[in-house]
Amino acid sequence: MRSLICLATVTALFFELIPQASRSDEPRPLPLIFQEDFETGAKNWEAKDPGGWKLTRTEQGQVYSQYKKASDYKPPHRSPFHMSLIKDLVVGDFELTVQVRSTHPDYGHRDVCLFLGYQDPAHFYYVHLGKKTDDHANQVFIVNDKPRTKISHKTTSGTNWDDQWHTVRIVRQTKNGLIAVYFDDLKKPIMLAQDKTFLWGRIGVGSFDDTGDWDNLRLRGIRLKDK
Repeated sequence: MRSLICLATVTALFFELIPQASRSDEPRPLPLIFQEDFETGAKNWEAKDPGGWKLTRTEQGQVYSQYKKASDYKPPHRSPFHMSLIKDLVVGDFELTVQVRSTHPDYGHRDVCLFLGYQDPAHFYYVHLGKKTDDHANQVFIVNDKPRTKISHKTTSGTNWDDQWHTVRIVRQTKNGLIAVYFDDLKKPIMLAQDKTFLWGRIGVGSFDDTGDWDNLRLRGIRLKDK
């Protein structure tokens, strides 16, 4: 009996020496690989229509403004006309958090968009945050060498745009295909999709055919170097 008690004591001490993170089943936070507040410019960004973007001084500092509704960019398939991508950065799994302010007058499809899994102009995903939901608004979409197709299986009745700043977060998990979208309340997703077509790609911001300001972007993820 005494030997069993000693063995139990040694075992308990052994597990106390193991770091808590090693004993937890919870995933570790992804590393921060990119951040942007636009105070020193937008040199890290590649706009499809550079003439539609500018840096603007606001009450919260300098922001990246997509300010022209018309665009000289013509996508090969029906998809957003306003897009600016982070340069030289390809990711798999990621968590993106960014502040955005819609600057377009209010109407049913008032929107901003966020891009992920971008491989070329005919192959990518995007999140459309639109004022009122239908099959072409306020959904997660895939562009796969044909016009955009809805892939979200959960959304809301619409994104209630006003003229204030809001926080958007996207979580991408390639193992199960998850795309989760959060808006202001970062605890409960407003949109969900699952798709494994594009397991890597670039990240971007923009709009389908409206205008908006962007600021304070943080990207955590796994950087892929060989794509």
